[in-house]
Amino acid sequence: MDSAAPFRLAERAAKYLGRFLGGAPEVAVVLGSGWGAVATGLGELEAEVPARALPGFVEPGVAGHSGVLRMVRANGRLVLVMLGRVHLYEGLSPAQVVHPVRTAVLAGAKTLLLTNAAGSLRAGLGPGEAVLVSDHINLTGLSPLSGAALPAAYRAPFVDLSDVYSAELRRAAKAASPGLGEGVYAAVRGPQYETPAEVAALRSLGADLVGMSTVLEAIAARHLGASLLAISLVTNYAAGTSPARLDHGEVLAAGASAAPRLGQLLGKVLECL
Repeated sequence: MDSAAPFRLAERAAKYLGRFLGGAPEVAVVLGSGWGAVATGLGELEAEVPARALPGFVEPGVAGHSGVLRMVRANGRLVLVMLGRVHLYEGLSPAQVVHPVRTAVLAGAKTLLLTNAAGSLRAGLGPGEAVLVSDHINLTGLSPLSGAALPAAYRAPFVDLSDVYSAELRRAAKAASPGLGEGVYAAVRGPQYETPAEVAALRSLGADLVGMSTVLEAIAARHLGASLLAISLVTNYAAGTSPARLDHGEVLAAGASAAPRLGQLLGKVLECL
């Protein structure tokens, strides 16, 4: 594939997005598994469009990801809210996975708030707890910046990720919501859950959380110069750390039960971004 093609497609989608939603967002929010129920409380609805109406967007095929984009007004600012995301395990390429985030940044969003569901690898970190992502370990083996060369209009692919999740934004989030903890997120390709041996290996690498999303989006957004904050909702204990069986229904149920708290949390965090 032409290395410029994904960027040209995102530029096209950004123009369509502005036309459909009637403005340029300052902030974009990606609501991951279990987070969809908080969407209605994030601001006053300005406009809404199905993702499939935009160039290059793939409709999510996983329960809990509706594939709708909303523009809301929160604290006087336009915020783009993406209800759901797509994943590598759906048979998609890294470019397809990060296309919505690239579109949001090229449409004007300078700050991104990424949310996800994650399994806990750390003792004392249980289901229902929200955790700021302080860093990540990319175990997908992939990057959205891979290719012979990126188009000249964009910066080189050798992006500094030493502060991929903004320390300044994390401080602001913790000031807005005291008691919010931090952790390192390990991203795997899935869709199967990890084995107990894999969980032990992840813990030995320094990971506190494990999931199947977020990191490729984070890399793509940082490449385009956006500032990032990421929040994981712990929905289950990872394999081997609890006798409970793992399934996606448990993830969605944990999100539904935590929705009131998550809505309040995101509202406070958005005020500080």
